[in-house]
Amino acid sequence: MKSILQLIVWLCLIALVSCEKDAGEGGMATIDGTVIIEDYNFDFTIYRGSYPAQDYDVYIIYGDDEFYSDKVATSYNGYFEFKYLREGKYTLFAYSKDKTLDYNVTSELIPIIREVNITSKRQKVTVEDMIVIK
Repeated sequence: MKSILQLIVWLCLIALVSCEKDAGEGGMATIDGTVIIEDYNFDFTIYRGSYPAQDYDVYIIYGDDEFYSDKVATSYNGYFEFKYLREGKYTLFAYSKDKTLDYNVTSELIPIIREVNITSKRQKVTVEDMIVIK
């Protein structure tokens, strides 16, 4: 009886250790970055300047998911951060106007995308600035 119990305990431990965890929360890695707004007039003929995107939504997709997994809003300086991530593949995006569209006719937005691969448990990845058009 004792050997059967030991066998069950060992099998449970092996199952727990061998489970591969997917990308997502539960780790110690971090992805951060900054969102910058490029401001234009209504028809994109006059550039008004650029500044940090305050309270701007940034989305993250864990692994190969189809829909976003989480989102954060940027701080006063355009900074955002996703904490407590496990190793794996991540896709970040923020929405921007498209300068090639006529916004008198449509209001479609395009995603500005950054792909990240976290390869170690405590890794901190800073993505290239996400430039969005307003």
